[in-house]
Amino acid sequence: MDIDVKNLHPLEVRLLRHVKVGEQITSERLISELDYNVGQCNQSFSWLCNKGFLEEKSRTVRTLFELTELGQQQQKDGIPAFRIFTFLKDNGAATLPEIAKSLNLENSDVGSAFGSLSKAKVTKMNEDKKATVIADDIPSDEKLVIKLIDRGTKGAIEESSLTSEEKKVMQKISKKRGASNSAFKMIEREDVVFGLTEEGNQAREAIFAANITGEELGNVSAKMLATGSWKTGTFRPYGINGPTSKLIPGRHNPYGNYLQWVKDKLSSLGFEEFDGSLVENEFWNGDALFMPQFHSARDIHDVYYLKNPSHCKKIEEPWLSNVAQTHTDGGNTGSRGWGYKFDHDFTRRQIMRSQGTVLSARQLPNAKIPGKYFGVARCFRYDQVDATHGADFYQTEGIVLGDDVNLKTLLGLLKLFAEEIAGAEEVKYVPGYFPFTEPSIEVHIKHPVLGWFELGGSGIFRPEVTKPLGIDVPVLAWGLGIDRMALMHLGLNDLRELFTPDIDSVRTRRGN
Repeated sequence: MDIDVKNLHPLEVRLLRHVKVGEQITSERLISELDYNVGQCNQSFSWLCNKGFLEEKSRTVRTLFELTELGQQQQKDGIPAFRIFTFLKDNGAATLPEIAKSLNLENSDVGSAFGSLSKAKVTKMNEDKKATVIADDIPSDEKLVIKLIDRGTKGAIEESSLTSEEKKVMQKISKKRGASNSAFKMIEREDVVFGLTEEGNQAREAIFAANITGEELGNVSAKMLATGSWKTGTFRPYGINGPTSKLIPGRHNPYGNYLQWVKDKLSSLGFEEFDGSLVENEFWNGDALFMPQFHSARDIHDVYYLKNPSHCKKIEEPWLSNVAQTHTDGGNTGSRGWGYKFDHDFTRRQIMRSQGTVLSARQLPNAKIPGKYFGVARCFRYDQVDATHGADFYQTEGIVLGDDVNLKTLLGLLKLFAEEIAGAEEVKYVPGYFPFTEPSIEVHIKHPVLGWFELGGSGIFRPEVTKPLGIDVPVLAWGLGIDRMALMHLGLNDLRELFTPDIDSVRTRRGN
């Protein structure tokens, strides 16, 4: 077999010289013995497998759980559930804001932990709207959390080492890549073992016969010219028969074109475009939308918090006072509100925008009646990344205000989005729940490969949202995943293809 080893890359040469037939070849071995980094290992394996010099022998997927910064802090201070239980047992009944202030915990953490303790019949709210202990010990699940966090201080935990009960608990306190509110980061690793093929062994022998070391020089640097070290070095041969560089003209990104096409489409229908900052505060992102500060409904958003500055200086008046009053007792909306003391410090906390609806809330105080508005908003929310979910994503958000708008009007708009903008042929509407709309509707479309999936949510804003912001007419609202619309429109099967690092696929993909 005639093998041209002179054209092998130095990474390939060094690997082939270092291994023998029958030996296991892994990334860990190359990193330890040849000082390769992970990228160099992957490159070497890919090139040599394509040439037939290496072959995959086995592949094992492992799931590990690694303690996050939050988990380390909880190991030191205690988990919120245990701290709340101990506080109430030692100090007696207290309101949730009092607990949060005394224990220096976030309102959302106190709300979630108290909810879990109440569900397990360990705590409850008494007649004075104060939390109180009604059991002698914390739930067994919380004890397991403490045990797992202590175990995590000794290093990453293998999923295979967990019992079935521990796995259930770990699923609740761990997330991929880690998040600001998770104690563990879930890490998936593939252990791949390669072996040298017969052709690879022949290439190895040819390398030794040709006296190629993998240390040959490729490019001449300024330092080599200055010191004259190039004179004593051995150079790699040039491949004069190699293919020439491909001349590629510039073009727009197909997804960028699609976003602009959507904007043009809505503008032509008489909608005015609004926009806002990627950094928001809890007031506009949740409080102005009548999402209670202590309710588990906040958990579905899994927001990313800003570390510095953590809080904005102030919230605009009179909207702050109006919204705070609505949360407390309903204000002038005809509602009873949520019945708790509004936290003016929590509402100033800065986050990355988690939903496009924040743009609608900000638009309401300045909206014209009748009026139609839309925005294309980039949002950030922890989510498991897969074919239809991403950690940052785009939503097309909009509102329609007027005395005559109703549910039938909203269904017509959703049909327009699903068929005209997404290009779906099959559409269905499903009742949903959102704290800020009533009724609430989810629109689902059918993808030829992925099947049915949710396009987004919509509804009619509740008076608790509109009246505190100065609006006294019906307001239709929607927030739809424009990334998912693009899947249908561009003929793709995976959201990750919209943001692929494969530049060649972007160059060849058709767009509008």
